[in-house]
Amino acid sequence: MQEVKEGIKENPIPEKEENSKTSEGGGGASDFAGDGKELDKRGRELEGRQKETPKPDFIKWFSELSKDSGKYVGGKGANLAEIFNLKIPVPPGFVVTAQAYDYLIEKAGLKEKIKELLLKINYEDTKQLDEITKQIRELIENAKFPKAMQEEIIEAYDHLDVKEDDFRQSETVIDILKTSREPLFVAVRSSATAEDLPDASFAGQQDSFVNVKGNDNLIEHIKKCFASLYTARATYYRQKKKFKHEDVSLAVIVQKMVDSDKSGVIFSKDPAQKNDNVIIEAVWGLGEGVVSGRITPDKYVLSPELEILDTKIADKKIAITRDAGGKKTIVKLREEKSKHQVLKDYEIKKLAEIGLKLEKHYQKPQDIEFAIEGEKIMIVQTRPVTTIATRAEGVTELKGEVVLTGLA
Repeated sequence: MQEVKEGIKENPIPEKEENSKTSEGGGGASDFAGDGKELDKRGRELEGRQKETPKPDFIKWFSELSKDSGKYVGGKGANLAEIFNLKIPVPPGFVVTAQAYDYLIEKAGLKEKIKELLLKINYEDTKQLDEITKQIRELIENAKFPKAMQEEIIEAYDHLDVKEDDFRQSETVIDILKTSREPLFVAVRSSATAEDLPDASFAGQQDSFVNVKGNDNLIEHIKKCFASLYTARATYYRQKKKFKHEDVSLAVIVQKMVDSDKSGVIFSKDPAQKNDNVIIEAVWGLGEGVVSGRITPDKYVLSPELEILDTKIADKKIAITRDAGGKKTIVKLREEKSKHQVLKDYEIKKLAEIGLKLEKHYQKPQDIEFAIEGEKIMIVQTRPVTTIATRAEGVTELKGEVVLTGLA
């Protein structure tokens, strides 16, 4: 009742009405009853407004986040923010928050529907699990985005293509507003709020997409990411780990795709031989050629003091590139290009410096993927290497938890 009283104070009965009722004398009782109904109506309206879901922060820019932001942007988002705040160059982007996901579910009236469907699942019946989780995903994918939420996402996307220096200096969305330009290709990646928990690994259970372009396409793929919180695999895993489904939300990372002129990997410690040298491998075009082993890369060896100790130039007969529509294509290189050194000396040293910085920060040797567009170096993935101690036994395969992934 306190809330209603405050509402009355803010909306007093007009003085003119009170005066006219007093002067009329005989009709006071019925008029008072009418005033009471009006006050009840105002009170109910006020109470209704207070029960509405409050509007959360739909968007967070990397500069606004830290490694402790997991409850807002999930595990991947928080790790990305950590790297960004180390002043490591990463592709510019923003995160659609986990609270935006919760807001959508609430405003679309899906919370109870999802709960009811989940209660029907026999988790040992694979067919039923697939069918019901598919129904839940369809509900989310078909949900209409709240207008304010959609507008904020589109505005962020419209202004994503800013100069890196301007982006890093930005503190708020307003700081980076600039003239709209051609829509960008972006990566749209899921980041669950449970990913960074020590006793469960949710990484890789939700969907991510690359080469997304245009407003409608972006909104569609954000909803696809949201819906992927209820893949059969993710739903089953949460049940087995005794996580309440309603306690896990999903954020979505939106990052500019790097149109790589050259790409490769950095090993902050030699993965094959037991020494402290930094190893860099590079190819023309996208980094997929190195990662897949399809293209023999150039190899550069540096000391921890960033002295270039050895350079091996490979004959890189092809390059994997991306066409105007975002589709990957294979290009045959001319001989003078294929046998030319990919990285300039200053790029080699800068990449090694970044590798050692990430190793120092994470206190583990790092396996890092990079992309270079024009003169701009971007780090698109880093992960700690867990098999470094076995190098003397000839083990060269590297394994570790992916921290940042897949934008080139």
